[in-house]
Amino acid sequence: MSTTIPIIPFDAGEKLLDWLDLTDALADGHDLPRAEIADTFLYRDPDTLLNRAAWIDGLGSLVKTATVFPRNPEHGVPMVNGGVSLYSDLDGTLEALVDFHLVTKWKTAGDSLLAARRLARPDSARIVIAGAGTVGRSLCEAFAEAFPKAKIALWNRTVAKAEALAQEIGSVDVAPDLEAAVRQADIVVSATMSSEPLIKGDWLHPGQHINLIGAYRPDMREADDIALQRAKIYVDSRDTTIGHIGEIQIPLDRGVITEADILADFYQLDAFAQGGTEEITLFKNGGGAHLDLMTSRYILDRWTAAQ
Repeated sequence: MSTTIPIIPFDAGEKLLDWLDLTDALADGHDLPRAEIADTFLYRDPDTLLNRAAWIDGLGSLVKTATVFPRNPEHGVPMVNGGVSLYSDLDGTLEALVDFHLVTKWKTAGDSLLAARRLARPDSARIVIAGAGTVGRSLCEAFAEAFPKAKIALWNRTVAKAEALAQEIGSVDVAPDLEAAVRQADIVVSATMSSEPLIKGDWLHPGQHINLIGAYRPDMREADDIALQRAKIYVDSRDTTIGHIGEIQIPLDRGVITEADILADFYQLDAFAQGGTEEITLFKNGGGAHLDLMTSRYILDRWTAAQ
């Protein structure tokens, strides 16, 4: 007896999803045994094939394949493409094929939103989002859902890009000066490709929540040493940040912080505590295939319930 394997496309799948429900699903996923994760890379200059795999006992397994072809935009094709295969925890059979961009969008923003819901003050009134790219757009959606009374402002090195996205969204402002925006913000979210820190610790004030997403390579950072020294530091996963991402590893190598300064990851969610008005909290979003797995399972559950 054959079984039809669902193929979940972006638009139809996204209509079924909710940002707050996703963060609850991510929290539940971290109540299960710690994930096993592994990445493999293949290269053909300048192109890359990346496979990210995860297995969580009780949730199943996943392989997320990404192809990165830097010359694609010259031909009107997205640079990054791929697919997500989700497998049954019971018998290992293929349960669903999920759109790569759908999983990536909701995993990335949902990861940071889960931290913000635990660490930021619920009465946060001003949010600045640095970076007006694809991730910046999804962050505007996600943070507006969790902090509906907050005013969101977008900053981008190229102001015109921030202006275009703000006009398209319609409910966000443009921050022409990053320092002024950070000094006024209750929540600072950064999703840039910066290798040099652009968020300065001297700009921060007690009561703020800093949420860092963009840096993903060993040479990349978005916040300086002073910012990390002044803040209570949290990460989504010690396994995907320590030793892998410059945001954490560079200050560790310099002795600016120690591993003991990283207070908790998502497997210790009970230790995520709101900073209140007296402390600064800082979260580093490192990503990881286990988060893709939790997100894909949530997507499949919503898809199945709607059929």
